[in-house]
Amino acid sequence: MDAVYTAVQPPIHGLDSSALSGIMGCISIACWIIVFTPQIYENFKRQSSEGLSLSFVVIWLIGDIFNVLGAILQKIIPTMIILAIYYTLADILLLLQCLVYTHRNKMVDLKHLSPATPLLEADPSHDAEPRPAPVTEPVPRAKVIFYRLLMVATVIAAGILGYVFSSNNHKDGKPEKPHDDPLEMNMLGQFFGWLCAAFYLGSRVPQIVLNYERKSCEGISFMFFLFACLGNLTAVASILLKDTSRQYLIINASWLLGAIGTLFLDFVIFCQFWIYGE
Repeated sequence: MDAVYTAVQPPIHGLDSSALSGIMGCISIACWIIVFTPQIYENFKRQSSEGLSLSFVVIWLIGDIFNVLGAILQKIIPTMIILAIYYTLADILLLLQCLVYTHRNKMVDLKHLSPATPLLEADPSHDAEPRPAPVTEPVPRAKVIFYRLLMVATVIAAGILGYVFSSNNHKDGKPEKPHDDPLEMNMLGQFFGWLCAAFYLGSRVPQIVLNYERKSCEGISFMFFLFACLGNLTAVASILLKDTSRQYLIINASWLLGAIGTLFLDFVIFCQFWIYGE
């Protein structure tokens, strides 16, 4: 969460590295606010969470919980703590959705296997006429790419506008005293930060394995992982643009490792999208 620390502390003068750090931080926040929406919509549209690894969601949720604990103990700004809690609640919503659809589909399967349901129903020879498979016209690829680019541009614009808005509020209000106090490391906060990074890295593995076993990425949202990538990429940029001092990088090392590591693993998932198709 320190990755977007500068997002609410915009500089007054010019577009320097600190200002760019703030912009990257705001874009990262915008990406993480929207990140779960494409997957939740995908599940709702299909009325199924098949294709999305339940282990992936659970491990990510555990990482989010450690993220909240680390953010509180490391005493980062309240906005970031609230966002960390929001991520956790959004992940819980995604998990509940997966559990509901999994249970519902399992009950449907059990109903079909019930002795009260004649097995002859499954025999197509007993149908008067064969049931035609539902035909859905494929959406033109150019249209899909356009909508995806539009979504990304909208989120980036929202992040930039958020920075401009907070910058204007900063200018209109009383000038704040510069924060030149040395950063203090909270060992327990760092412990939870490293646990968070470990779980974030581990969360991708079950999804990668499931995609490989199914030889398909059907059921998972491309935009879900794209926004996660953009969120991590801008978070790393926000940290490195703010400060590159040894103490600062050490304190933020767990967040940096978690973000960079998941970027690499998400790249593997993007390769699976390309290999298996959507």
